Amino acid sequence: MLEIKKANYAGDYCLDIVFNNGKSANVDLKESIFNDKRPVFKKLKNLDDFKSFKLDHHTVVWFEELDLAPEYLFYLAFKDDENLQKQFKEWGYIT
Repeated sequence: MLEIKKANYAGDYCLDIVFNNGKSANVDLKESIFNDKRPVFKKLKNLDDFKSFKLDHHTVVWFEELDLAPEYLFYLAFKDDENLQKQFKEWGYIT
């Protein structure tokens, strides 16, 4: 099971994330936040609100109501890695 071990704010809408599989990456969430039309994402457009995340249940959480799956964050970080495409297909992030 993929988990986030550490996450730090890295400027703009980016987080530096360390996963429990030893990989780490800078994850840019701007596109996800601004393209998602669900109301819960509206607050994250404010950078001060974006910065107010915490780690809970092995993932990043905002406002006790919004969390992003570690697998999704891993996908965003490594979506161009050809060695991981099979895994991303299994998770349903690509077809």
